[in-house]
Amino acid sequence: MLQVNNILAEKEKYVAGLKKRNINNATALLNEVIQLDESRKKTQQELDSNLAEANTIAKQIGALMKQGRKEEAEQIKTRTAELKQLNKELADRLNEIQSELTHKLYNIPNVPHESVPAGTSADDNEEIKKAGEIPQLHGQAVPHWDLIKKYDIIDFDLGVKIAGAGFPVYKGKGARLQRALVNYFLDEAVKAGYAEVQPPIVVNEASGYGTGQLPDKEGQMYHVQAENLYLIPTAEVPITNLYRDVILNESELPVKNVGFTPCFRREAGSWGAHVRGLNRLHQFDKVEIVQIRKPEESYQALNEMCAHVEHLLNSLNLPYRILKLCGGDMGFTSALTYDFEVYSAAQEKWLEVSSVSNFETYQANRLKLRYKDENKKSILLHTLNGSAMALPRIMAAILENNQDENGIAIPEVLHMYTGFERI
Repeated sequence: MLQVNNILAEKEKYVAGLKKRNINNATALLNEVIQLDESRKKTQQELDSNLAEANTIAKQIGALMKQGRKEEAEQIKTRTAELKQLNKELADRLNEIQSELTHKLYNIPNVPHESVPAGTSADDNEEIKKAGEIPQLHGQAVPHWDLIKKYDIIDFDLGVKIAGAGFPVYKGKGARLQRALVNYFLDEAVKAGYAEVQPPIVVNEASGYGTGQLPDKEGQMYHVQAENLYLIPTAEVPITNLYRDVILNESELPVKNVGFTPCFRREAGSWGAHVRGLNRLHQFDKVEIVQIRKPEESYQALNEMCAHVEHLLNSLNLPYRILKLCGGDMGFTSALTYDFEVYSAAQEKWLEVSSVSNFETYQANRLKLRYKDENKKSILLHTLNGSAMALPRIMAAILENNQDENGIAIPEVLHMYTGFERI
């Protein structure tokens, strides 16, 4: 969440940034935060003053009792009782103000980086790069939802039988290709210096608030009500929360983690060709990379993470493009996001396969994630994450782009993982 001190110091900058997200009442929102903070400070000062007075009176009472001046001590105790009641009221009021301030901050998104373009939707995103050759398919080429039936490698009907729409069953070479992609992505991340972790796939409420899924995306997550746990929408949530309430030593930085998990999202979107087959699912597999960096290093790290995703797409010989998201299309917690899309030749459309984001201090402030510099000063860190990569649309593009009259060619880098070269 945003830091009040920064809002006070750079209010106009924050207003301009939030307007990029099409928040037109940004000035009023920030003024409410400032007013609540002023009320918090005033109440805290009054409480501190009263506590100091109560402490002084307690010492006076003790001294009078030692001197045998019991009657005078009893008179002073009247003021002690008044202060006790007043301090309780002030403490309750302070908790209310702090709770209201925190709630207000939780519902204000991150301020976009100055390079983020203004815009209202995906149509306003800025194309940064396009690479790779779009394949020319044979005349009988079909989309992946027909290919998977033809070669019996993914079964959506079985998924509906077991769980419902959006939960596919991978079979035979389809399951092996899925596992090959997971292992390849993990191995490449480890080669790039990421430490592999295998986190839980459910998180508590504190973890959801820590990385910003709550309260923003509450309706999109599966909620286990009895235990008040949430199925994760991405491995970013449990991996980043490994460092909640942690103060790192400077020598422990940078932190680089990678993890593979299934991911769950309730809102799979509307029906139609654009969400058909593997294009959008309720459950899908993803390899996620997470970094925790010093503020001055985070944008260099963001570029490194983007280069890592590019390496994976190039190695799979998939045509791709990189988009810088506009203010109206960015995630709630992000300061700057790059989306990677691959071209699906049979569908003749671009499919998003990765988002790489820098959250600056927004998540770290919620997480209370800091490090101590050489002067023992506690400093908020920057958090970053990226899909490296989400599997369903990668699988769709591989199947469609590599089909010929006799089957589907598997990218060469996966042969050692699949044990076969063709489907």
